[in-house]
Amino acid sequence: MAGSSITFYERVEDALHDQQLQTALNISTSRFTNGRKAALQALPEADALRDHARRIRAHTIAHLDRYLGQFADSVEQAGGQVHWAETADEANRIVATLAQERNVKNVVKSKSMISEELHLNAVLEAARICVTETDLGEYIAQLAEEKPSHIIAPVIHKTRQDVADLFRQKLGATDEDLSDVPHMTALARRVLRNAFLQADMGISGVNFAVAETGSICLVTNEGNGRLTTTTPRIHVALMGMERLVPKFEDLGVMLQILARSATGQKTSVYTNIVTGPRRAGNNDSGEPDGPDELHVVIIDNGRSQILGSELAEILYCIRCGACLNACPVYQQIGGHAYNSVYPGPVGLVVTPGLYGINPWSELPHASTLCGACREVCPVRINIPRMLLKLRDEATKAGHYPGWLKRGLSLYRQAATRPTMYHKGAQVSAWLSQRLSRSGWINKLPGSLSGWTDSRDFPALAKKSFSQRWREERDE
Repeated sequence: MAGSSITFYERVEDALHDQQLQTALNISTSRFTNGRKAALQALPEADALRDHARRIRAHTIAHLDRYLGQFADSVEQAGGQVHWAETADEANRIVATLAQERNVKNVVKSKSMISEELHLNAVLEAARICVTETDLGEYIAQLAEEKPSHIIAPVIHKTRQDVADLFRQKLGATDEDLSDVPHMTALARRVLRNAFLQADMGISGVNFAVAETGSICLVTNEGNGRLTTTTPRIHVALMGMERLVPKFEDLGVMLQILARSATGQKTSVYTNIVTGPRRAGNNDSGEPDGPDELHVVIIDNGRSQILGSELAEILYCIRCGACLNACPVYQQIGGHAYNSVYPGPVGLVVTPGLYGINPWSELPHASTLCGACREVCPVRINIPRMLLKLRDEATKAGHYPGWLKRGLSLYRQAATRPTMYHKGAQVSAWLSQRLSRSGWINKLPGSLSGWTDSRDFPALAKKSFSQRWREERDE
């Protein structure tokens, strides 16, 4: 994944001046945050459950090689096939080859962040394969030719009128089709049902995979996940290699905290557990429904280098999106400003972790380090710690502004020379008092204007603490 020629700060500036986006973010993130809080308060021993979930994730990641091997064996015993992809290109090639060898013309996709990470749609479309996103939010984003802006709510940035205009332009919707949200949803359902009936292949992500049984679990609030995995004759499941739990009882723990953290629900409307393809027969092991083939593509794409680093804790993430909703930065700028598949606090770590710090050196600084992300994370991932590590890497790689380098050099010289330090403090206090109005400065010069563009800066006190201390002591 390559960075954009437009800087992060330029995208932030655009987002901050988008009043429609600001309104949408305020409504949506508040709703998600309040829902999460209420759902966890109603869950007995919620903190103990979160601690247990963290232990499960920590244990799994620490023994990932063992559980990946067990999972692959279990999938094959259940009749599925496992493919290993070290890179995004390799994963895309596997899926495209499967489709071409089986004469696939139409693909339906359930919501999958890792397919966005791979840019799979573009690869399949280049091979003349029609791809339809079937999650309603993802479908809207596809029609608009946009990236998702939230991990669980892809079009959190769009209003009903935005969607109505899009449906009129792309789907030829009538006034009756757009009269209210139920009619708009009915229109999308008619279009998508036709896509399901024509599809030769269904592609899904994997919320969790169970090592002992080879099962994959898909968590959705729409029936599209179930239709994607059962209606077409071929099901391809794309799985980041960290998406494992050892046993079924571990899956139960994760499901208790996932929906509550993501949307404030006790459980999602659809929790689908798939173990192998359709199996013919009239005995207990027979299964007349489902696809003829199940292919699970296990994807590395940079996860191994995270696993062997100080960022390994980010692999505990269960993709609930709670950290996005709680983050004061995300609440103001939304997801597109990050220019990454993974926005918000989790993306600040995952993106440079997967692709290196050089193209993404700005991202670790897009945080107040307030700790809200760590507080709401269902598995208590310490994102602020990892952001400090990434900031240090960016600095060592030379990714910091020249004015900051010169300023810190000057401060170092002053801080090691008491006379210079005190004289500088006196001059700074005098100057700030001259520039202030009623004790506040509303316009700072140069790069410091980034502060006063959105809030005033307090003038320095006329007397320093040391001066006041000496005066008090003398009295």
